[in-house]
Amino acid sequence: MRICIVAEGCYPYTVGGMSSWAHGLIRSFPRQEFVILAIVANRELRGKFVYELPENVVEVHELYLEDLDWGRHKRKNRMNKKEYQALRSLLLGKQVEWEALIDYFQKKKRSLNDLLMGEDFLNAVTEFYLMNYSQIVFTDFLWTMRSIYLPLFRTLQMKVPKADVYHCLCTGYAGVLGCMGQYIHGGRLLVSEHGIYTREREEELIRSKWVKGIYKNIWIEQFHKMSRMAYDKADLVTSLYGRARELQVDLECPLEKTMVIPNGIQIERFQNLLGKTEAEEEEIYVGAVFRVAPIKDVKTLIQAFGFAKEQDPRLKLWIMGPWDHEDSYAQECFDMVGVMGIADVIFTGKIDVLEYYGKMDMMILTSISEGQPLTILESFAAHKPVIATDVGDCRGLILGNEEDEDEFGEAGIITHIMNVGEITQAILTLARDKQRRIRMGENGYHRVSAFYRMENMLHTYGKVYKDFAAAMQRTWLEEDGESAQQPEDYVGEV
Repeated sequence: MRICIVAEGCYPYTVGGMSSWAHGLIRSFPRQEFVILAIVANRELRGKFVYELPENVVEVHELYLEDLDWGRHKRKNRMNKKEYQALRSLLLGKQVEWEALIDYFQKKKRSLNDLLMGEDFLNAVTEFYLMNYSQIVFTDFLWTMRSIYLPLFRTLQMKVPKADVYHCLCTGYAGVLGCMGQYIHGGRLLVSEHGIYTREREEELIRSKWVKGIYKNIWIEQFHKMSRMAYDKADLVTSLYGRARELQVDLECPLEKTMVIPNGIQIERFQNLLGKTEAEEEEIYVGAVFRVAPIKDVKTLIQAFGFAKEQDPRLKLWIMGPWDHEDSYAQECFDMVGVMGIADVIFTGKIDVLEYYGKMDMMILTSISEGQPLTILESFAAHKPVIATDVGDCRGLILGNEEDEDEFGEAGIITHIMNVGEITQAILTLARDKQRRIRMGENGYHRVSAFYRMENMLHTYGKVYKDFAAAMQRTWLEEDGESAQQPEDYVGEV
């Protein structure tokens, strides 16, 4: 069977939980053909993969959302009535005529410059403006609408490869491409959200400084429209935990299409890890496994650790993960450590986390947005307690999910996001109580062993793929049954 993985801004260009998950999934079904349809910002990233692609990846296609090579045609073709009505539905209405828009952009090569600067787009934007936003300056409004719709139109122009299954790793632009593949080639559509894409974009836009005032609302509504398209057209929509499924339903995903498939890790890889030396036992090691990026809120972690270090000099912080994709933010973090004069903060860069987990006394995650973090599951597999902010499924992982009839007990401490005081106190609480750390680490180990095994996750996705193949009368080549292995270049949730 031929499966097209549609990924936005992650695999195979950056390491991280989502990328590692995708890489492991592809490697786990070596007898199926995989095609990668990757969405990236611009052509500078062309072919710059940080993963060695598995042998069963037969094609890679790239979509550049910021590509400015629009082109220009000498003869400007106006839209017909049906095409213009579809454009109006995109701007003005909730029920978007997506199939007509796909037909318009796919029938022949369109100049996006001519379209966005042309009369049809101007008329549709003017109508939208007069209905809703006539109190603001029209020229600003017009140019903002062009910037909102350029990446979507570029997506609608993309020539989608033929596949039996389009497996989108989020909604958004990836979801649009998956819907296009389903419509054009007749494949099945599977959407797997590790985080809820629309909610994540809302959070980013609300915090952003580059989008002002009412334009935030217009951007957010456009992301809602794309997500509704994916939910409406998908054959199955998966999430990682119950609350995420509820959010999908709140965002108008039909309940009967949804399914919870938790993350999984290969627990055996985290056994018999190298522990501390006798000299190292005098110190308390705090580990953080993630890429150094704003969404991980490394600055709050540094501040909290600094205050905790003042009260307990035994503390030492290991920040494990790359920083090359967010080098300006990383430099700000390095500078903060120097300005605050905090000792014993080590940035390791990209490393093999298996060489470090065994030495840690506790792990910490201060993110402002997460799904179901692999780094927490890994920490539990290594018998380590976790301090985490109350985002995504962190609370469920650390305290247990009621729907799982989980009675294993607390496996760490939950704090509010960006709350330096709470995070400081959590570090000190665990630093001062070794028996509590040990007890919480064991609770986490029992939880991950019971509910978050990789073999269970892969069995479920294998069944989904096989069911699609049977429904489409496609050939499914049975796998050899060996347990899937996480990739050797995996570096945790970074």
